[in-house]
Amino acid sequence: MSAITVRRLPEGVKQRLRLRAAANGRSMEAEARHILVDALHADRRVDLDWVDGLMAVGAEFGGVEVPDVPDDTAGAARFDGS
Repeated sequence: MSAITVRRLPEGVKQRLRLRAAANGRSMEAEARHILVDALHADRRVDLDWVDGLMAVGAEFGGVEVPDVPDDTAGAARFDGS
């Protein structure tokens, strides 16, 4: 297993980590590990609020016509063995 050092951690964050670790019956190191593992395994949420804003601006100016693009995959290479 690897080890890391976190420098310049704000004192308030360190204090909250200490309190959270105590509340969960873990050491500060174990709590920090738990937080990191949970955060990195969590589903990533994508913020698409900017799309709504862009659509609102487009609507303000009468919208945008998007041309139909033909499906040109009939002659495309296939990699599934067929």
